[in-house]
Amino acid sequence: MTSLPVVNQPPHRCGALLDHLARRLRLRSESVLAPLGLRPRHLIALTVLRDQGGSSQQDLAKILEMDGTNVVGLLNDLETENLIERRRSPVDRRRHIVELTDVGAKLLARAEFALAAVEDEVFSGLDEEQRETLYTLLQQVTSTTNMEACTEAASRPC
Repeated sequence: MTSLPVVNQPPHRCGALLDHLARRLRLRSESVLAPLGLRPRHLIALTVLRDQGGSSQQDLAKILEMDGTNVVGLLNDLETENLIERRRSPVDRRRHIVELTDVGAKLLARAEFALAAVEDEVFSGLDEEQRETLYTLLQQVTSTTNMEACTEAASRPC
């Protein structure tokens, strides 16, 4: 059986390769996070809290694009391990402010160190300049995609 020619298609498609690469990164990342007692969603929440210097639970839910109930469960996990601290907002007693603890900051640093080793392994076929180019291209695609999504869903804050 002969294959049908694909008309006006670029010679290389990136989607399948990006999906394969993302799977490799995800599986390796999960394997180095597990001994630290972390899952990827924990790591993302801890990173956001570190980078923002804390957040309200509601704002954190928006940033993580998670339902409020699921965020509460996530924060319960992190609070049980003393990685975050929740306290009432002094401005609005109905709101909780979530902050990274010293224990959480130290564990996040260990996790990021372990994940750097994963990236070194997965991207070992690229030199430093190529890695920087890849990062720049991925950032460009991500910011373009985010802006298009915001344009399409103007009612959603970006």
